[in-house]
This record gives sequence, C-alpha cells and structure tokens, in this order.
Amino acid sequence: MSPDPAAELARFIAEHPRLTVLSGAGCSTASGIPEYRDDAGAWKHPRPVQYADFVGSETVRRRYWARSFAGWQRVAGASPNSAHRALARLEQAGILDTLVTQNVDNLHRRAGSRAVIDLHGVLDRVRCLGCGEITPRAELQQRLAELNPERAAGAASFGPDGDAEVQGALADFIVPSCEACGGVLKPDVVFFGESVPRDRVECATDSLRRARALLVVGSSLMVFSGYRFARQAHAARQPIAILNRGRTRADELAALRLAGDCGSVLAEAAGLLAG
Repeated sequence: MSPDPAAELARFIAEHPRLTVLSGAGCSTASGIPEYRDDAGAWKHPRPVQYADFVGSETVRRRYWARSFAGWQRVAGASPNSAHRALARLEQAGILDTLVTQNVDNLHRRAGSRAVIDLHGVLDRVRCLGCGEITPRAELQQRLAELNPERAAGAASFGPDGDAEVQGALADFIVPSCEACGGVLKPDVVFFGESVPRDRVECATDSLRRARALLVVGSSLMVFSGYRFARQAHAARQPIAILNRGRTRADELAALRLAGDCGSVLAEAAGLLAG
C-alpha cells in the first residue's frame, strides 16, 4: 500500500485530467448500504435473485418484493458520503468527464454529480415488464403497505441493494401488478443474469474513448459488466488507477493500485487538487 494514497491519487488525476470513473459498492458502504463481496472478492451475502427466476416464478417475485418492502427503507434513507461528494467536486472542477456507476442507490446524483451513467439502473424506479411504464418506487412502497397491512416494513437485517432478511412465512405476501396493463413489476435495475442495455454500454464506452485514463473506485470488478471497461482501457493503452479496499479482478492491469477507504482518500485527493 502506498504510504500516502491520497497524494498518489491526486498526482495520477493531475497527470490525466479528463477521467472516466467507474464506481462500485465500496462508494456506498459508508452510507449504510452493505456490499455483496468481502475484501477477497468472495460473496458476503446470499447470491441475489437471478433475472430468469424472477421472471419465471411468482414465488420468487413474492419473496423478492417481501424482502425489498422491508429493505427499501435503508436505501431511501441513505445519504451521500464523502466519496460521493468528492467525485461530484471532481466533475465540477472539469476533471471528471463521466461517472459510470454500478450502484443502484442514486447517491452520486444526490451528491451533485450530473454526468452519470447508471450502468445497472436505479432502485427508485419500477418498470412494468409488460407495457414498460415507469413509476416511482415510493408509489409501489405505498401500494405494498396497503396490500400487506399486517407487515410492518421492518427487517431483521439489511443486505445489498435494498434486500433484507425478514421473519415469518411469505406465502401470503401480496405483490401488486401494473396498474396500466396488469403486467409484472420489476425494479428498474439490471438483475444478475440480465444484460445491461446496449445504449448504456455504448455511452460508457464513448466516455472511455474521450478520457485520458480510467479511475476505478470501490469495485472488485468481479462482475463482467464493470470489468469490461478495465479491459477496454488496457487494450487502448489508457492508464488505469484503482482505489479499493480489497483485491480486484483488474489489479494486474492497473498503473496505480491503491488500498484504502474510498471516502477519505478521495476527499483528501480532491482537496490536494483544489490547492
């Protein structure tokens, strides 16, 4: 580990002042949102629901929404932390070209970032798989509460991406359908086993082509949807800097590898750049 990771990161950014940043769950842990993997890249929580299972099974959907009903309060109540704010400062300073995030909590925008590509979507919207209508998640939360009045939106423990452990049988949990067409409702996020929309990938790739370097923050890159951008940058001979507490899938591709807390290192580096 570098004796002064913030100074090393500030030096990298100063040498490559037009960055594409790829952020992951490590940016949001200080906001109280758990991450899927530990420092070695292994799963810390049960594997998330798969897209095919959600679409194909009413039982799986009932279980998902019962847990999400309890877990939504953690995401809805989360606030941006110093990592989100530091990245917003870099954008405002004209250093950060685009922020590609794997997170679905929308905290980057709430911190002030505007050039954001939500690679995996956002949890605060719900999409109908039938007609495609988009509605706010808060509205669905209210419908879930009205249909399941005996269930307080409480959780035994919280998991990543608004998941939660809940007690009691779930067979009687009622999941509403789309009010427009009666179709299946799904959070407007990319599930495991589901493809990232092509337009988002193309926008992120275009950003990387414009950039002078790639900065990865708080991601193990174990999921290919993020790792692909490290591969693309490496193939284009663009320097890669990685700031992550644990190991990543692209460590061997990085020109600069820093271990540390995302928020404190980013905040200090942004301060050094501001002079």
